[in-house]
Formats: sequence, C-alpha cells, structure tokens
Amino acid sequence: MIGVAIVGTGFGQKVHIPAFQAHHKTEIVAVYHRDINKAQAIATANNIPHASDNLTEILALSEVQAVSISTPPFLHYEMAKQVLEAGKHLLLEKPITLNATEAKELYQLAKNKGVIATVDFEFRFIPAWQFFSQLLSSNYVGNVRLIKIDWLGASRADVSRPWNWYSAKDQGGGALGSLGSHAFDYINWLFGTVHKLNVHLSTAITERIDPANGELKPVNTDDNCLISLELANGTPCQVAISAVVHAERTHRVEVYGDKGTIILGNDNQKDYIHGFRVWSFQPGQPLTEIEIPKQLLFPQHYNDGRICAFLRVVDEWVKGIETQQEITPSLREGVYSQLLMDLSHQSNDLRSWVNVPSLESFLA
Repeated sequence: MIGVAIVGTGFGQKVHIPAFQAHHKTEIVAVYHRDINKAQAIATANNIPHASDNLTEILALSEVQAVSISTPPFLHYEMAKQVLEAGKHLLLEKPITLNATEAKELYQLAKNKGVIATVDFEFRFIPAWQFFSQLLSSNYVGNVRLIKIDWLGASRADVSRPWNWYSAKDQGGGALGSLGSHAFDYINWLFGTVHKLNVHLSTAITERIDPANGELKPVNTDDNCLISLELANGTPCQVAISAVVHAERTHRVEVYGDKGTIILGNDNQKDYIHGFRVWSFQPGQPLTEIEIPKQLLFPQHYNDGRICAFLRVVDEWVKGIETQQEITPSLREGVYSQLLMDLSHQSNDLRSWVNVPSLESFLA
C-alpha cells in the first residue's frame, strides 16, 4: 500500500479522499488543513490516523510516501516544491502554479529527485473522451479542417456568490485557470501542439460581496474567454469558455474533416464526467450517436462522477510509482498548459496574436 497525505480539503474531501480510500493500492495516512481543528475533524470522520496544520510535520512521517495537493492555485508552488524536496511523489491539481516559470521549476525538481509527479487532467480518463481520441487516431474524419470547442457553464453566474480567491488574478482565479487549463491540455493531447494564439478575456461580473465585511469588492479575473488557436500543423481551433452563462449545451468539441465530422458533447452541468456522448456526421447522412466501447467504460459509478475519472488518474500514478517510470500526464503536461495560459494573458494585454514556443525549447 502507498501511504498518501491529503493536502487541501475542499475538492479533496469531495473527490480525493473517497478515491484514495477506494483504490486498492493506496491508504490515506495523513490530512492537512490550515485549521488544526478542521484537520482533526476530517481525520476522525474518515479514519485517517494523522492530522496536522503543518506540512513539514506531515512530510516527516515515514508512512507518507506520496502527497495529493488540491489547495487553491496560489498555494501550489510552495507546497509542491516542499513535497518534491522531501522526496515524496506528487499529485497536483491544475492549474499547477501561477506561471510557467514556477511550473518549469517543479518539473525539473521532480526529475532531479526521481519522484513520480502527475496532474489531475481527468478528461484524458473519461470513456467518451478516450473513444473520441481513438476515432481521431484512426483518421475517422480524414484531414481535420476545423476544430470548435464550447465550454459554457453557470458555476459563477450567480451575482450573490461571494468574493473568494477565484476572483483574484494573483491567487490563480478565473475561468482560464479553472477550465482553460483543462482545455489546453486536452487540445494538446487530442490534436497536438499550438503554433500561435489570440485571446480575449473579459469579466461579466466585476464586483462580488466580500464575506469579511459584506461590501462589494472588485473582481479582476476573467469569467469569459475567447481563444483562437493555430495548431502546429496549421489547423484552426476556436475555443469559447464561460463560467457565467446558462447554456443548454455545456461542453462540446466538434472536429470537422474532409471525410466527415465527429462531436463530443455533454449537456449535463451537474456531472461533467458521466454526461459525455459521441456523435458522427457523414456527408448526406443524419447526425448519429456512436456507442462507446464497453471496455472503456468505468467499472463502477459513484454519486460524484469526478471520483470515477480521478480514480483512473490515481491508478496511473500508482503504476508510475511502482515501476518508477514517468507517466502521462506528468508535470511536463502541466507546464505546457500553464505556458499557454501565460501567453493567453499576454495576448489579451497586447490585443494581438502571440507565437508559442515549443515545450522543448521552453524547458531548455
């Protein structure tokens, strides 16, 4: 059994703890929260032997071989660096840092320490997405002429939702960080690297109530992202992301080729893991749903669908730890996603296209 420490107890309580408890080769041996009383309460409720408000104390435990971090983004770099320097394996939520320079440092540190580090890019592990990837690899649509992606949600649409770190750019907030980080990773996975980009970021809800004093506080993060990409092979890709709209079709990836079209879509905002389906559109034929192969389906379902995909992330991480082989996604993929986010902000500030260097040249 691999002894795991849980650092971060928002998403960590909902997804990380149940997933690590369900996996047959991991055991949660410690939990961190900045409030020791909350740490102890979470530990008691989940039968976790150690609770602490001190990360150094947790990393000193011999039972802790690996650490899963799901704290807000502005805490990732320092915490992840401490974990890696202690020689512990790392699972890190996205966005992995506040900028690509920090991400690059973590990647190189993990390599130097010989530990296995991964990022929770869970879309790579969803059955419909894996099937979609297989269809693309089999040249199902022929030569790709256009890619169109819409990711539209209402998670931040309520103006009464209070101000928190998500509203602050210097804390890693915004739709580009929470959703765009995923989109940049799956674009790289499914379609390849990006040659250049042009991005417009905007804020629909410019003030939110500060829970500390009940007064309105400025929001300086994006909740709408319009992204134009030219891939390395010349294919155009258009991406629209929003966290403040009420949309019927919430997440959709459309690929148009010279032989036909395939569409990956989900209309269920409440479960963005289980709701995905795949359709095909051939010239002269109606839009037809394609059944996802049974061998790709999750062996077990959970009330929170995110646990199903995260369990597969954990499974890859465990295999990497056991074999001491770098896995995909690793921090390398996290660096690339962060690099594209940094360049997106640059493009938005400059109001122009920005060229994207190769990951190899950036890491060098």
